[in-house]
Amino acid sequence: MPHFSHALLLVGLVFGVSALAPAQTADISKVNGSVQVTAGQSAGAISTVNGSIHVNDGAHVRDVSAVNGSIELSGHSTADELSTVNGSITLGADSRIKGTATSVNGRIRLAPGAGIDGKLSNVNGSITLDRAHIGGGIETVNGDITVGANSRVEGGIIVNKPTGWFHWNGTPPVIIIGPHAVVQGTLEFRREVVLKVSDSAQIGQVKGATVVKYSGATP
Repeated sequence: MPHFSHALLLVGLVFGVSALAPAQTADISKVNGSVQVTAGQSAGAISTVNGSIHVNDGAHVRDVSAVNGSIELSGHSTADELSTVNGSITLGADSRIKGTATSVNGRIRLAPGAGIDGKLSNVNGSITLDRAHIGGGIETVNGDITVGANSRVEGGIIVNKPTGWFHWNGTPPVIIIGPHAVVQGTLEFRREVVLKVSDSAQIGQVKGATVVKYSGATP
């Protein structure tokens, strides 16, 4: 029976599906396949190329990285770091990242109660916070940013000027700071943006943009 159990575990790893005991912190690496971490379980570093990663409810993982694939954390799950190239990042309700979250080309969305202790950054793709928290600031180049109602960002916001491969003229990013949202720190814009701020929001110093105030739930 022990040999049979070990064989099942190996098959699970080959096909990118984790069925790990709570104390297990094995690393999982895949090429051309997706990875799932079972609800309530734990895993170590997870990586995949040409596949997605899904961390189910209440699970904990260490570093999570994907190339050509999305990353999704379901409700109440946690991770130390997240990074993806050509893929989205979705954080479910009350999920938490202890470090940073980065996407090169992909949207990032945080559900109510989700939080990132470190910096949230991308190059292309929208960033949306829904009653969520960022502890280390937000940074992008071409992404629209919505700091939704009752969200909180510490560490400010930076929108960088496109350079190198990302140097082109396009539609300016739209930055929305929603009702009762708080952005502590400097909002620095190194390229043209449209900045819309609710009249009930609280923000820090603004550099490189003109604030357009609005009232109501949305601009």
